[in-house]
Amino acid sequence: MITLLLLLQTRVEIVGEKFHVNGKPTYQGTTVEGLLMNSRVVQATFDDLNPETAKRWAYKDTGAWDPERNVKDFIAALPEWRAHGLLGITLNFQGGSPEGYSKTQPWENNAFEPDGALRPAYVDRLRRVLDKTDELGMVAIVGIFYFGQDERLKDEAAVIRAFDGALDVLKGRRNVLIEANNECDVRYDHDILKPARIHELIARAKSKGFLAGTSYGGGTIPKPNVVKVSDFLLLHGNGVSNPDRIGEMVRKAREVEGYRPMPILFNEDDHFDFDQPKNNMAAAVAERAGWGYFDPQGYQSPPVRWGLDTDRKKAFFSSLKKVTER
Repeated sequence: MITLLLLLQTRVEIVGEKFHVNGKPTYQGTTVEGLLMNSRVVQATFDDLNPETAKRWAYKDTGAWDPERNVKDFIAALPEWRAHGLLGITLNFQGGSPEGYSKTQPWENNAFEPDGALRPAYVDRLRRVLDKTDELGMVAIVGIFYFGQDERLKDEAAVIRAFDGALDVLKGRRNVLIEANNECDVRYDHDILKPARIHELIARAKSKGFLAGTSYGGGTIPKPNVVKVSDFLLLHGNGVSNPDRIGEMVRKAREVEGYRPMPILFNEDDHFDFDQPKNNMAAAVAERAGWGYFDPQGYQSPPVRWGLDTDRKKAFFSSLKKVTER
């Protein structure tokens, strides 16, 4: 642990409504100063422990799925993303749907055993990704739970054990923000992961020294119990096709009981139109909120090509570079 702490070099802090990295506002001197522009990349550490579904994610050139190749390719892509202005990425101990969107999830992409114990191979991949973000001066929004995988934990005691174990893995890392779970109002089995009680886990993370919050499904405004305990507010733009609604969501979030100056950011939005004067990213930035690129086909569905190899990816990173340059 001592060696790890000596190597860490990136520190994220919150000052009022702004994110600071290593003592300075993000993107200092630009129109997005203090914001956290980010991308959802929860499959960076993906694996599937179900042999019946794992073959779905096979690489075309080998005919097999390879989690080690996936994480190495992701880490190799990060410097180019950083050069285009990306400061934040969203990860998750239980990943996300490898289909982009799914009604059922028979695969097992999960860093936890049923009793909440950690799976070392999954943790190792996550650690390597976090090491690279730290090296590049980036911030990792690390989710702990994902609906569709949470039911693999046998009971609430296992949920707590998993949560505490995940925080232990992240202990000492100063470039991490905790997302207790992804979209707390969507299909969770355990009560502590649902909207009425998720603030308990946010408070638990804060008590251990982390900056923490959670997210809701697309278009949803955070509830007072979450706003009151959160250090930042996470919004999702999935399903929100009108950029005007994006701006309205930010304004309404600032009106929720318990709100005080804190950063607001979207860390998942599957709407693009970067060539149009009105788009979801521009609408978020106009209201002083960060924005998160979610590309269901491009970066969510294994086997992922992590480079800038599609018109959509190129459009996002080009727009990001323009808005983040002085």
